[in-house]
Amino acid sequence: MLMASWATGRLGIRPNNPSVVKLETYECGMEALGGRWVQFNFRYYMYAVLFVIFDVEVIFLYPWAVKFLKLELFALIEMGVFVLILLVGLAYAWRKRDLEWG
Repeated sequence: MLMASWATGRLGIRPNNPSVVKLETYECGMEALGGRWVQFNFRYYMYAVLFVIFDVEVIFLYPWAVKFLKLELFALIEMGVFVLILLVGLAYAWRKRDLEWG
């Protein structure tokens, strides 16, 4: 089904009206200031990656915490290993000084 929709799109069924206006940078309906590529400090990237990692950790920890009393000792050990691996990653980032801004 995916291949069929891709093939019909390539055959010209989809609209294709390229123009100069469509290729311009769009900024909330206002004139674009500067170029298309925005440079930002690389440290923002590292904080974003660490945030996503620990956000996913919470997604995995929440169901475990809800069913904690019904789970056996094996589930506690599994979650302990999971948290330990994440703490090792955090210690690695801390040791590399990725958590320092200055």
